[in-house]
Amino acid sequence: MSGPVRSLQVLDPSGLAARARQLGSSFLAFPSLALVLDRWTWSAARALAPVLALAPALVVVPALAAAPADSAPQVLPLTAQACLLRPEGAAPVCLQLEEPRNLRQYTLGLQLRPPLKPLQGMWFAYTPPSVVRFWMHHTPAPLDMLFIRDGQVRAIVAAAPPCMRLPCRSYGPDQAVDGVLEIGSGQAAALGIRVGTALRITPLSPSARSAPAPD
Repeated sequence: MSGPVRSLQVLDPSGLAARARQLGSSFLAFPSLALVLDRWTWSAARALAPVLALAPALVVVPALAAAPADSAPQVLPLTAQACLLRPEGAAPVCLQLEEPRNLRQYTLGLQLRPPLKPLQGMWFAYTPPSVVRFWMHHTPAPLDMLFIRDGQVRAIVAAAPPCMRLPCRSYGPDQAVDGVLEIGSGQAAALGIRVGTALRITPLSPSARSAPAPD
């Protein structure tokens, strides 16, 4: 997911815009174009905000750059789990999840990360539900992307390939989702996950959580 377009399997600007609205960011952008404000002062940006806010397409989003290819990857603590809802009597299957909490963490996502371990992933939540797009910029390992709404898989991108140099393709359905779950390539098929599969995402118990990674 995962910067200005998300710099991991990164969100493209429209996806970042959706997340920025939730986080109350103070930069200005259009959904299709993150405005780089290096040559703007904060006072000028604030002064223009009431005028620009009249544009129907205007959204709020920071202008973020992709992390350098030689920087350290982001590794977040495992704080949630996604459990597949199986028929009664079937063995439960749960994945442990990292959860980005702020715009910077959403922007970095799984950028520069080696392949994920089985039954682990990263969960990107969206409240309210939003139409989002993810890409694989600076993401060296292929990923399965699960687009989820109301506890049900609505779309799957299987084995999204790495894209270390721009331009990169973006992925996502043309419908609002309340979260995107990224897991290792092939995990969706291996676990029998398909469009319509039901799952429940809940916090991990404190004793099961991993230690927080350095910010």
